[in-house]
Amino acid sequence: MDDLDHSDIDHSGSVRIRAAGPADVPAFLGILDSAVAWLVSRGHTKQWGTEPLSRNPKVVEAIEKYVATGSPWIAEVGGEPAGMLMLTDGPGSSIPPVAEPEQYVHYLATDHRFGGLGVGRALLAHAAAETRRKGISLLRVDCYAGNEGRLVAYYESNGFVRTESFTAKDGTWPGQVLERRV
Repeated sequence: MDDLDHSDIDHSGSVRIRAAGPADVPAFLGILDSAVAWLVSRGHTKQWGTEPLSRNPKVVEAIEKYVATGSPWIAEVGGEPAGMLMLTDGPGSSIPPVAEPEQYVHYLATDHRFGGLGVGRALLAHAAAETRRKGISLLRVDCYAGNEGRLVAYYESNGFVRTESFTAKDGTWPGQVLERRV
């Protein structure tokens, strides 16, 4: 619930996406914390909870793992970290893999200060381009399916189609796997 004046941030520049590395872990955690604060400010507490994800050792460990073993990307607007996305060659342990090569999106998030600038769309377009560049035709993601399916609809508006639904966290977290052929 950030009520600070962000007029000092240059929102006029285009979204620039760059490869990220271990030095970007604090930026990734800051983006996730901003996303959680934004969700909480709107009463949406079931997706990622109410506490900053940077305080969750499992999330920090997952981010560090994906940075070390995956393909981490950071989006910048006006030189500021505005969004993030991790690509790997498969889903986490709770989602079954498929019988073909794939790229899998983890932790797509945008700092709420940059909402409405197309940061998430730019990151997803970049993920599709990276998937094609690797000679792979399948890009998948899973997401929270609560909140009237808004996140599912967002992925669908970016060319993904629903595959299977699932429930996680002791039956309290509705999820959806989506895929996009690239």
